[in-house]
Amino acid sequence: MADRKLFTLVSVLIGISIILTYSLSAYTTLLFGVGEFHFALRQAAFGILSIIIIWVLAQLNPDKWLKPIGFTLFIGSAILMIAMPFLPEFLVSAVGGAKRWIKVFGFSVAPVEFFKIGFVYFLAWSFSRKLGHHDGMGLKKEFIRFAPYGVVFIGAMFIIAFVQNDLGQVVVLGLTLLFMLMFAGSSFRFFFTILSASFLFFVFFIYTAEHRVLRIKSWWALAQNSVLGLFPESIAEQLRVPTEVEPYQIGHSLNAIHNGGIFGTGVANGTFKLGFLSEVHTDFVLAGLAEEFGFVGVVFVVVLFMWMLQRIFKVANRSRDTSMYLFSLGIGLLLSFAFLVNAYGISGITPIKGISVPFLSYGGSAILAASIGVGMVLMASKKVKMD
Repeated sequence: MADRKLFTLVSVLIGISIILTYSLSAYTTLLFGVGEFHFALRQAAFGILSIIIIWVLAQLNPDKWLKPIGFTLFIGSAILMIAMPFLPEFLVSAVGGAKRWIKVFGFSVAPVEFFKIGFVYFLAWSFSRKLGHHDGMGLKKEFIRFAPYGVVFIGAMFIIAFVQNDLGQVVVLGLTLLFMLMFAGSSFRFFFTILSASFLFFVFFIYTAEHRVLRIKSWWALAQNSVLGLFPESIAEQLRVPTEVEPYQIGHSLNAIHNGGIFGTGVANGTFKLGFLSEVHTDFVLAGLAEEFGFVGVVFVVVLFMWMLQRIFKVANRSRDTSMYLFSLGIGLLLSFAFLVNAYGISGITPIKGISVPFLSYGGSAILAASIGVGMVLMASKKVKMD
C-alpha cells in the first residue's frame, strides 16, 4: 500500500495554495481585468487534477510503470525544450525574449518543470547501473565515470540557461545532481571538486548576461551594509555598489514579512500584494503568506513541507531497489532545493532566481510536475514497509 501520510500532506499543501492564490491575487485580477476568482479557479483545477494524478500513479506497479513514465518525461520534455525556439509564436509564450511555455488549449505548459522530474529519474536509473562504491578509485577514474552525465547536464544547462534564459532551474538541477552523485557512491573529494567547478561555471553564466549581473548588483545593494562592516574600510569601499539599485521587489518582500509579525494581518488583509509585490501569488507566495498569516502561518507551512520531505526520504531510505532509492532521494532533494532557493531569495539572503515554491506557488506546470514526481515516489513506496 502506498504511503497515505505523504499523499495527505501533499493534498493539504495544494489546498493551502488554492487559498493563498485567491487571497494574494486580488490586485492582479484587477490589473489584468479578470474575474475575482480567475486565478483561484485555475489553481483549484490544477490542484484537483494534481491530486488525482498522484492517486492514480500511487496505484500503479513500480516495476512496470516507473521506468516508462520516467523516460517519457525525460526524453519528451527534452525534445520540447529543444524545439521551442523554432516553434511559431502562436504555439509558445515568451518572456524577456525567451520561449519557456507552450500553449495548449488556452493554458501555458513549461516543459522544463517536467524535464526536472525526468532528469532525476534518468540519473537514478543510470547511477544505479553504472555507479557504486569508490574504494580504490582515483579522482581521474571518477571523472571518467562521471563524464557521460556531465555531458548530459551541460546540454540541459545550455538549453535552460541560454535558450530559455532560466539560470534558477539550472541551480536547482545542479545541486540535485551533485547530492545524488554523492549518495550514489562517489567520494567526497570528487563531490567537492565538482562543486567547485560548478561554482565557477555559475559565475561564468552570470557574467554572460547583463540582466543577471544587474540582479546580483541589486541583491548586493541590499545585503552589503550588513556584510561590508566586517571588512576594512579600504576593501569595503571597493566592494560597495550605489544604493540606488536597491532591489524593489526584495525591499517590499521584506516589508511584507515584517508587517505580518507573529500572527499576520489576517486572510485577504495584506497590503503589499496591492501593487507593491508584482503577482505575489507566484514566486513571492511565502512573503504573502508571512504577511497575512504571520510567523505562525509560515512555521505551520514549513512543518508540513518538512514532514512531506521526511516521508519522501523515508521511502528512499527503506527502498531496497537502488534506482527507486535514488529516485525518491532525488525528488526530495529537488523539492528541498526549490523551496530553499525561493525562501532565501524572497528574504534577501541570496539573489532572486524566479523559482516557484513546490505545491504553494500559483502555476499549473509546476504543481503538475511536482505531483507526478510525488506520485512516482508513492508508487515506489508500495515496495517498502512504511509506518
